[in-house]
Amino acid sequence: MSYIEEIRALVGHRPLILVGALVVIVDGQNRVLMQHRTDDNNWDFPGGFMEMGETIEETAKREVFEETGLKVSELSLLDICSGKDYFFEYPNGDQVLAVGAVFFSRTFSGELKADGIEGSEVCFFPINQIPMAVLRSTRLVLEKIAPKIIGQ
Repeated sequence: MSYIEEIRALVGHRPLILVGALVVIVDGQNRVLMQHRTDDNNWDFPGGFMEMGETIEETAKREVFEETGLKVSELSLLDICSGKDYFFEYPNGDQVLAVGAVFFSRTFSGELKADGIEGSEVCFFPINQIPMAVLRSTRLVLEKIAPKIIGQ
């Protein structure tokens, strides 16, 4: 049982402050990797919440591998996201206020494939052709990072 599952067993759906990481992966054609989530049918960056004993970088790398099959080797911190704009209520009723480290990487290897559990599809999109079905928080991150991606 994961740390979050253990906590949820104790507190139910009540709001939790959770630390997580997401990774903006950009390929050689300046396209951004997105995952089509199965829980809410939105597109998002690969990422997730920290488990006990992990560093935030380990969380980022683990989540990317679990969700996309890719291994990222270099991460650079782009931003820390927190506050009311990062409050989520999941379809199952769980409430989370996320504190998220947003990482960037252009160095990855492996075979791109959705895990079929958290995501039904993973693919690269040009930054100006990101699907409209994204969370508000994902749009906020895109707005913050787009100039950095385009400028690199």
